[in-house]
Amino acid sequence: MATVDHVDQLWVSPMNRAMETANPIETELLPDRSVEDWLHEIKNPPHWEGSPVEHIDNWFANANLRPVDEMWSDGLGPGGESFWDFHTRVVQGLVETLDSNGIHRVDDNRHLYRVDDPDQRVIIVAHAGTNAVILGHLLGLEPVPWEWERFRQPHTGVSRLKAMRIADGWAFSLRQLGTVSHLHPGMVTV
Repeated sequence: MATVDHVDQLWVSPMNRAMETANPIETELLPDRSVEDWLHEIKNPPHWEGSPVEHIDNWFANANLRPVDEMWSDGLGPGGESFWDFHTRVVQGLVETLDSNGIHRVDDNRHLYRVDDPDQRVIIVAHAGTNAVILGHLLGLEPVPWEWERFRQPHTGVSRLKAMRIADGWAFSLRQLGTVSHLHPGMVTV
């Protein structure tokens, strides 16, 4: 990211791992970060806290085999945030934050935006699920309760969207998904 000529804003999830990841970015590129609660990853069921990793891995191995309605309503399990609530939280926070920064939908069109400052650059430090919801929304895709499977990204992978002029507005174009060229191969995890 040090090759980026300027960055206007850094939006960071309040979770420790995102805050720590943002530290060198903030040091190199920006004076301040904006911690955004809506960037928090989907909230786990309380019983996962302290559970053996094998238990959680087993849950994920079978998660995509559930009926879709159950995926939407149950999220990661009883007591956790539902996928629908997670998606709504992230999209609502994104839309409000974009609006406050001069990026507005054109006539409720899911694909086109009015952009006050096309040169504005934002870095978001969040999580696989959160990032996938953001990507899907900005690209105008219908939401699904397996967003992070649709946009599979390794930990600390860098994805990049670019706003491009289309008709009477701007559309987002995915230019890079989950690049990890900044990491030693032995450090890459999913």
